[in-house]
Amino acid sequence: MIGAPDSVEQAALDDLRRRLLDTNRVRLPEGTGWDRGVDPDYLAALVDYWANSYDWRRREKRIRSLPWTAVTVGDRTYRALHQPSPGAATVVLLHGWPDSILRFEKVLPLLTDLNVVIPALPGFPFAPPLTEPGMSMTTMAEVVDGLMSGLGYHRYVVSGGDVGSGVAEALAVRAPDSVAALHLTDIPYTHLFSLDEAELTPDEQDYLARGRQWQMTEGAYALAQATKPHTLAVALGDSPAGLLAWIVEKLRAWTDCGGDVESVFPRDDLLTWVTVYWVTGTIGTSFSSYVERAAPVASVSTPTAVTIFPHDLVPAPRSFAERFFNVRAWDEEPNGGHFAAWERPQRFVAGLRAAVALAT
Repeated sequence: MIGAPDSVEQAALDDLRRRLLDTNRVRLPEGTGWDRGVDPDYLAALVDYWANSYDWRRREKRIRSLPWTAVTVGDRTYRALHQPSPGAATVVLLHGWPDSILRFEKVLPLLTDLNVVIPALPGFPFAPPLTEPGMSMTTMAEVVDGLMSGLGYHRYVVSGGDVGSGVAEALAVRAPDSVAALHLTDIPYTHLFSLDEAELTPDEQDYLARGRQWQMTEGAYALAQATKPHTLAVALGDSPAGLLAWIVEKLRAWTDCGGDVESVFPRDDLLTWVTVYWVTGTIGTSFSSYVERAAPVASVSTPTAVTIFPHDLVPAPRSFAERFFNVRAWDEEPNGGHFAAWERPQRFVAGLRAAVALAT
């Protein structure tokens, strides 16, 4: 399997289990549930399951069976999923944080009539080790541009969410002749505080207020990852229980799960998303897009389709999106959240196909 990740050495899995079994349950006030972050009782049960019942080898086999490829860009070799359909339109799907190419696992069977490329973004699981600073979303876009050229694609539709939406925007600016259309599930957060409040419409003023409220109640993680990422990375990279707590709290808060995260991420899938960060050692480097500031983008003329899912972080109004993008299609879904391709794969694909239609 060319490009497929290597099997994880058994010694690494043994070390993971030892660390889980040795987890020190931190003393906390009781009865708070999820009000102050992860529910300690739920976390304890999840740690026990991870140590004693979860089967990484079965999930690893599934991951390695995906349609991997590898392309050299500069002096590094990058992995991507590549599901070709000769003669068809080409789409590039860009993931975000705290996930990986696994965000799009459910949509691959729904896109067999298209050429599909899903890069493992630099710094994230399955990408080559990131050893130097400077990997902003703009630099990631340069890598994706080189990867697509290496695969022989020179015209394609780009879909992104979270970090992926920022990379998609930067790619449209860098390679306007290649990016035929954009599909976004959110408007890059870098635009949220870029305008003079006096210029905002009532809908946009409400959006800004919601953004500020979200920052105060949910956004501390982003400030930590942007300002002191190396300090945080030590704790999360040394303690699998800490890594699990950090990620599962986001998976629960950012999805349309009604408080039951396993209704969206069955336990084995949830632990797979976390395990890929642990076995690849990428939690610290996945913070790079938060700390590396990219130059602001004024506007993008590329035809754009936007699919808004109501339980995403802070959904933007159309008037705001139209300040920065050439919005040709806009759909507000009745349910779904931040990981739309996983949560609502059929509706995500419908939005993607609207962007493909804009490119033809």
